[in-house]
Amino acid sequence: MPRMLRGGGLLFLDWMVGLGERGLHSGRDEDFDCFVLDEDKVCDEMEEMMVEGGKLVDFHTCDFFPERWFDLVVVLRTDNTTLFDRLQKRGYSDKKVSENVECEIMQVVLQEARESYAPEVVQELPSRTVEDMDSNIERVLTWLQHWMAQHSDD
Repeated sequence: MPRMLRGGGLLFLDWMVGLGERGLHSGRDEDFDCFVLDEDKVCDEMEEMMVEGGKLVDFHTCDFFPERWFDLVVVLRTDNTTLFDRLQKRGYSDKKVSENVECEIMQVVLQEARESYAPEVVQELPSRTVEDMDSNIERVLTWLQHWMAQHSDD
């Protein structure tokens, strides 16, 4: 699961991969064909790893993580048509697609991030095209370089 982010020296953690095998859930939601996340178990498993820093965490929400863990929270946004098409291509049920699109329209993840972290920590980036995604990687790497330069004496 963990791997290094090229160019940034960060350990990349995708916590949705292997969630079921690691027992970080409280069962399955058959309507949405997914595990029901146990936030306490996820935080307990991540705690030791996060103390030393240097982690890039890929997750679909952020409001339950301790604020001290993150210096930057990136919320990727897209238009609802693009999101709808992406989720359908993944084979998600109509109900799951509909709920995800509704959450995007209502800006649920962005709102949760803004309520959970200081304004300067949360960055909203577009993620509609491959060009957007490439630009986002460059922006995060640039941010990381600036952050490391500012904190080199810490």
